[in-house]
Amino acid sequence: MNKDRVKGEVNQVVGKLKEATGRAVGDKRLEQKGRNQKIIGAVQKGLDDIKQEFRGPSKNRHGGA
Repeated sequence: MNKDRVKGEVNQVVGKLKEATGRAVGDKRLEQKGRNQKIIGAVQKGLDDIKQEFRGPSKNRHGGA
């Protein structure tokens, strides 16, 4: 796991908290900010996945016969 994935997961959790808090107190703006932050987190995690695909096999894996 690298920093992009961790940042993405943190943003998703914080976004969920903001969204729930906004909903609980009736603050539509905070609720929307939470939704936006969740989306940002999902994008960060997706970028990490793409980076991993382009990097190819892990350095710890041994290929070939």
